[in-house]
Amino acid sequence: MKNPMPIKEPAAPRQHASAGPALPQPPEPSHAERIRTLLSLVSVGALSTMSRKHPGFPFGSLMPFALDLAGRPVFLISNMAMHTQNLKSDPRCSLFVGQAGVDGDPLGAARATFIGHAEPVPEHDAASIREQYLARHENSRYWVEFTDFSFFRLQCIDLYYVGGFGVMGWVEAGDYEHAAPDPLAEAAPGILAHMNADHLDSMILLARAYAQMEAVEATMTSVDRLGFSLRLRTKEGIKGTRINFLREVATAQETRKVLIEMVQQASQIAERSNDLKA
Repeated sequence: MKNPMPIKEPAAPRQHASAGPALPQPPEPSHAERIRTLLSLVSVGALSTMSRKHPGFPFGSLMPFALDLAGRPVFLISNMAMHTQNLKSDPRCSLFVGQAGVDGDPLGAARATFIGHAEPVPEHDAASIREQYLARHENSRYWVEFTDFSFFRLQCIDLYYVGGFGVMGWVEAGDYEHAAPDPLAEAAPGILAHMNADHLDSMILLARAYAQMEAVEATMTSVDRLGFSLRLRTKEGIKGTRINFLREVATAQETRKVLIEMVQQASQIAERSNDLKA
């Protein structure tokens, strides 16, 4: 696995439709790393090809995919499929990939759009592509040998990432290719489920201590090697914030340990504040 992308500051304000000045943001994974993480977790997207029947109009298809070693999406498609016929006429296409929202809000979930050209996989790459595809889609063994089916690969020329409200931006294809999935990618769903089911009070405490935000409800919507995001219900309405860990983590066990430390520190801050008020 390649090393994670260098930590980058967000290129744009994270506050959606804000008229005020941009606030300093804590370091977090780059958009390129976030897309690689998303693609490591999701294996079905929506492919839009250029319609042959209606020139100039996009034609959408549900599309299972795998990734080659450079992170490029790979499709196993039939010659009879309309999207295959479209691609043979015009290889320009886009692939949309999205992740289900943790709190039930699809607009708050991460998603990415790949723009590029999808063309048949060269014969010298066919064996490795076949292995990588079947590792993700075991059921495809039933038809992968059919002569009617063949592998196509999407060569990206540009990508667009949306990480929730106000988190968005273009990503260069080269940056994406050299990024790596977040080390917490597979563990993240379990961490989020546990925190949201059992630790509401702790998340409200963390928001108060580390983001200076008072909330009556809190949902952890994402977590990565550098920190986590909270969706908060406050007296002023729904707000979001990101809180960084005390140190970088790589496993669920390390995440649990650092969260416990942060809650303990937040409790001490709250106790000192109460003593001052007394």
